[in-house]
Amino acid sequence: MAWSVGFSLLAAFLFAAAAALQYRAARRVVRGGSDASAAQGLIRRLVRDPVWLTGWGVNLAGFCAQATALHFGSTALVQPLLVTQLVFTIALGTVGTGRGPARTDLLGGAAVSAGLAVLFTVPGAIPPEGEPSRSRLFIAGLIAAPLVAVLSRAAWLRAGPVRAALLGVCAGLCFAATAVLIKLTTADLVDRGVAATAADWPGYALAGSTLLGLVLEQRAFAAGALPAAMTAMTMTNPIASYLVAAFAFATLPPRTAAAFTAVSVSAVLLTAGVALLSRSAHTARAGERRPDPRAGREENLRPLRGVQPPDRPCREGPPS
Repeated sequence: MAWSVGFSLLAAFLFAAAAALQYRAARRVVRGGSDASAAQGLIRRLVRDPVWLTGWGVNLAGFCAQATALHFGSTALVQPLLVTQLVFTIALGTVGTGRGPARTDLLGGAAVSAGLAVLFTVPGAIPPEGEPSRSRLFIAGLIAAPLVAVLSRAAWLRAGPVRAALLGVCAGLCFAATAVLIKLTTADLVDRGVAATAADWPGYALAGSTLLGLVLEQRAFAAGALPAAMTAMTMTNPIASYLVAAFAFATLPPRTAAAFTAVSVSAVLLTAGVALLSRSAHTARAGERRPDPRAGREENLRPLRGVQPPDRPCREGPPS
């Protein structure tokens, strides 16, 4: 369990660093726009951006850390720990600013930490790992796929934070599917070898869910509301993973009153902590600068500087 927790926290930190880099690159590529036209050809432009490519490399390292954590533990154990990604995002947002964390940052971080502590210390709160049922995983995919399609379509009918949140939910669902498929693929690699893994479907589904999740994540960043996107992804991922673990991995939900209370209290604390952190993240967004209203006036006057105005004709006074 210790290895799984350690690699989960490492993955959360790497995902937070990658999100900060990719958000900055996405906002620069769309030049501050947030409509559908600004997002056209987004991925094609991003793959030429060195900052985004650096973020992609960090993201890949995060996936490797997550895969290692899932090898040592269940999705119900690993995915809730990824909520700390938002804590790391806030911490990275204060680097280089010369300012310490705000009070809402501390309260949010404390709430998240308390929620995770309750979840991991009460026996039975985290369901034990079971054998996956591929038929149930297929049913879960049939439920999730149209949900992602509907929400992503609805996102283009909205703007700003609403669009970012809807796309963040879609990305979170894809990343939850990625976590489950990582679990299946690594089990295939360890137990059956490379050849058997290449002939099985989870590896290809893993590639598809990861790619779709990354595309939706970048579009959420391009929508211009990092707190909304990060909050939606951060909360959707562990909730969906927990539900899939209970449904498709033959795990049992909390059976005792103490375990059920622990899950309920943990959910309240995590939700409150994420809400506080997302509100604070609005002031800590990297790469965002508010336009100066005076800049436009100065820009309009610039071509006239150094140019003498034309002589005005003298108005003759009344005859004396």
